[in-house]
Amino acid sequence: MFQLTPVARNLLIANVAILFLDYILNGVLSNWFALYYVGSDNFAPYQFITYMFFHGGIGHLFGNMLALFFFGPWLERTWGPQRFFIFYMVCGVGAGLLYGIVQTFEMQMLLADINAYKAAADPDLFAAFINEHAPYIYSDLYNFINGFAENPESSSYIEQSKSYLDQIYNRQANIPMVGASGAIFAILLGFGMLFPNTQIFLLFPPIPIKAKYLVTFYGLYEVYALFQNSPTDNVAHLAHIGGMLFAFFFIRKWKNSGNYF
Repeated sequence: MFQLTPVARNLLIANVAILFLDYILNGVLSNWFALYYVGSDNFAPYQFITYMFFHGGIGHLFGNMLALFFFGPWLERTWGPQRFFIFYMVCGVGAGLLYGIVQTFEMQMLLADINAYKAAADPDLFAAFINEHAPYIYSDLYNFINGFAENPESSSYIEQSKSYLDQIYNRQANIPMVGASGAIFAILLGFGMLFPNTQIFLLFPPIPIKAKYLVTFYGLYEVYALFQNSPTDNVAHLAHIGGMLFAFFFIRKWKNSGNYF
C-alpha cells in the first residue's frame, strides 16, 4: 500500500502553503524570494535556495507536486529521510546555479549587442535586434520601426530606439525564475537510475512504460526545448536539465563510493 514518506510529505505541504500564502499577500513573497539575474537589483544570494519553494500558479505547482508525491517516496525509502532531503536541496540549488551562470552569460551578450547598436544606431540594426532578442514585441513596434526607416537620421527616433533596447534589457534582467522543477527532474532521474525497469502507467497516452525510457524521453525533450528557444516558452528548461545533471553525478558518486552518502 502506497504511503507518503515524511520528507516528501513536508516538502509537499511547504510548497502548497507557500503558494497560497503568496497569493494572500499579492505576490510580495515571490518578489523577494524568486530567483533573479545576478546583475538585477532584485537579486539576493539566498534566492538560489528559496526560488524552488515558489511556483507560477496552481498548474505549475500541481505538476511538480504530483511527481514528488509519486516518485519522491521511492527514493526516500531507499536512501532515508536525511539523504533524500540533501539530494533534493542540492539538486535544486545546483539547477538554480547552472541557470544563473548561463543567464549571466546570455545577459552579457545581450548588453554587448545593445552597446554595439548604440554606437551605430540605424533602422535596419534596430529591426534586426528586435527580431533576434525580442520578437514578441515586434508587432507592437511595427509602426515605430517603419517610422524610423523613413527618418533614419532623426535624433528622436534614434534616442527612442536606444530607450527601447534599455527597456528590453531591464525586462529580461528582472524576469524571476520560480519552481521546484529542477529538484523534481532530479527525482525523476534518480527514480529512473535506481528503478529503471519499473513499469509506470501513463494517463496520456494510457500505456505502461519502463522508468528508464520515460526519464530518457523527458531528458531529450528538455534538451530539444532548450535549443528550440521559442520566444513564447517561459519554462526554464535549463533548470530542468541542471537538476538532472546534478542528480546523475550525485548518484554516480554515491554508487562509486559504495554507499548513498
